[in-house]
Amino acid sequence: MLRTTKRRAAKVGTFVAVAALALAACSGGSAGSSVQTGQAFADCDKSPNTCNSATADQIQAGGDVTYAIEKNIPNWNVISADGNVFETGMVTKGILPYTFYTQPDFNPALNKDFVESADVTSTSPQTIVYKINPKASWSDGTPLSADDFIYNWKTQDNKDCPACAVAGTAGYDQIKSVVGSDGGKTVTVVFDKAFTDWKQLWSSNGAMYPAHLAAQHGDINTPAGLASSFDWFGKTVPTWSGGPWKIDNFVDKQSVTEVPNPTYWGTKPNLGRVIFRVITDATQEPTALQNNEVQVIYPQPQVDLVNQVKNLPNVSSYIGTGLTWEHFDFNLKSPALGDKALRSALFTAVDRKAMIAKTVGQFTDKITPLNNHNFVPQQSGYKDVVSATGQGSGDLAKAKADLTAAGYTGIGTKLVDKSGKAVPSLRIRYTTGNAIRQSECELFQQTAKALGVTVTITPTDDLGNTTTTGDYDVIVFAWVASPYPFAGAAPLWGTGQGSNYGKYSNPEVDKLIAQAASEPDQAKAADLLNQSDALMSQDAYVLPLYQKPTFIASSDKVANIRNNSTLDAPVYNMAQWGLRKG
Repeated sequence: MLRTTKRRAAKVGTFVAVAALALAACSGGSAGSSVQTGQAFADCDKSPNTCNSATADQIQAGGDVTYAIEKNIPNWNVISADGNVFETGMVTKGILPYTFYTQPDFNPALNKDFVESADVTSTSPQTIVYKINPKASWSDGTPLSADDFIYNWKTQDNKDCPACAVAGTAGYDQIKSVVGSDGGKTVTVVFDKAFTDWKQLWSSNGAMYPAHLAAQHGDINTPAGLASSFDWFGKTVPTWSGGPWKIDNFVDKQSVTEVPNPTYWGTKPNLGRVIFRVITDATQEPTALQNNEVQVIYPQPQVDLVNQVKNLPNVSSYIGTGLTWEHFDFNLKSPALGDKALRSALFTAVDRKAMIAKTVGQFTDKITPLNNHNFVPQQSGYKDVVSATGQGSGDLAKAKADLTAAGYTGIGTKLVDKSGKAVPSLRIRYTTGNAIRQSECELFQQTAKALGVTVTITPTDDLGNTTTTGDYDVIVFAWVASPYPFAGAAPLWGTGQGSNYGKYSNPEVDKLIAQAASEPDQAKAADLLNQSDALMSQDAYVLPLYQKPTFIASSDKVANIRNNSTLDAPVYNMAQWGLRKG
């Protein structure tokens, strides 16, 4: 939200961050790549869900795979605003149960190991019935049940636990009741009003935490008890599991080691261990791959990094595009940025085409400016809601003219607002070690200077804390979203929402987003969401830059791993990974 959310920023986008983008009914699919080396990923454009496959008799029993992640795990509660970080989502994917997950082609699929079926049994009121696998249990033997659905609903509905700082409430706040039957193995969910993206609930976007352990750390029938247990999950390294893996060892700022969960009832992992190794400097990842210190890297692609990997023997790599998108955000609590005229002028001065050419355009020709905050071009709901504002065009003359019209002076030298106050220096922030984002910040700095605004560049090694505390004026990061655009909009853009880090608020936008989230007709829902998006674009809060390339590189020995440009990432099928024989 960051799971981002939810969307998760690629810090979620914010695991926001959190953190939900594509229409469930859309065709989806990854865009073609312009860089693919080796043979393992040769079929990934054509067959994104099955490329790099190997049969059971081609895979050895056991073995280790080390997977590089770029951030530490300071918070283990992935449904919280603070823990809704992409890396946290990847590390917890194998231990948290969930209803639906997203395949590499963007389409949701039912997690049948956990839930045998999920059916709409009524539309008035909307009612969903889940049938939990009778064998499903937590690693301590406690059955997975309706109690877990209820706990994870109450912590995220913004009613039962107002103090639970969640990444988002969308959908959960529309539920009227969650009732268990058949010994808790049947779960009936009734909504107060229809929720378009119901498959997003209890899904791999955020997944589920154990109610019986929560009850040991607070009375989960009270708001205070729910909040206490919710915080405990964030602070505590999980020793429990409800998935095919369990955490065996955590070394702060170094690694997370996972081994098969011996009590898991579903698909058993092939590997003996997966080690998530923290490498905060992405430029070191190709060297680690070359030295076999890691076997898989999934960095944000940088020009030098991609070129380094091209030359590694026995390594395959792939560039694709998906639901990840780069953006500049303003902090609307920054005094100078409270004026829409200044925000709009700064964004108008940004030349996105030139920025792409100087960054990601150096290693792929597939990237163009993105003109929507909720859809990417492969989705049927996509509509250009940005170009009409002039933002991202690099039109410096228009930016200066707009500032003049708004009463600013000192344009191009030292900008002064209409009250006679000098516009203060602004801090722009990006993730330490990300060369592309450093370049994006430098380009923003240059364009702001042309308007008479001083911008200082300050990297951060804790994007989650930086965003949640609002310790920035301008920031650049990416949202990594799921294919649920209507559920994902409110957490990011809604007034007071946990992943709305810049504190944006527009009542009409809130209203349209809420209408979209409860409109069963997805074409109508998309129109409502685009109406809200057009208003937000005019408010100049977030400037979409481009649909971000994703880059995976892996030892050719690792089978069944592939790109997944969604919140689920390549770890979505970690139990199927294996080492090829020979």
